[in-house]
Amino acid sequence: MPILFEPAPFPLWQLFALAVIVVCASGASVYLIRKHMAAGTDGLPDSVFWDGFAGLAIVAPAVILPALAAPWAGLLLGVLAAAAAAASYFWTPRVLSRQDARRASRAVAASNEAAAARHRSVLARWQRYELDPAHSIDYPAMSDPGQPETAALIRAMKTAERLRGGTDAAYAPAVDQLEQALADAERAAGVRTDAPSRPAGLPTAGPALG
Repeated sequence: MPILFEPAPFPLWQLFALAVIVVCASGASVYLIRKHMAAGTDGLPDSVFWDGFAGLAIVAPAVILPALAAPWAGLLLGVLAAAAAAASYFWTPRVLSRQDARRASRAVAASNEAAAARHRSVLARWQRYELDPAHSIDYPAMSDPGQPETAALIRAMKTAERLRGGTDAAYAPAVDQLEQALADAERAAGVRTDAPSRPAGLPTAGPALG
């Protein structure tokens, strides 16, 4: 019967390789189990079973076979596997939380980039009523802050401009509100949004001469 601390019948580099295998397999198996449990998708029991089975299929031979030749080596590998599994169990929620935060940040950045393009389009549309004399004459209410719809438009413009260029998730909804406020102001001013737009600075057509 072999004693516990007899010399290992294999080189140290093999023991080191086995240690890396059991640590990686144990940690990865627990990570995948907790990740699938956090996702809560369909087929969760099957996913958890196969994650655990795959990890066990790697770790068990890597621990048991060396233990048959040198019990201390098997004990060492078993302790490493258990420690890696425990560390993975406690650290996985933090890792998943950081991953979720990065995904949310990328989603907000993409949403804000699209919102910035819509913001520029809305500002260009509104500037016609400020810079184009023809539009200023035709629709004076669009420049009158005394009109409730125009006042709401100005407030929406200030809110969207304040959030512009940042990483705030409220920017895209603010641009949505700005688009709606501009549409409401145009409707209240009698703007026909389906009519073809005149080039800036072109005077309105006068009454037909008889």
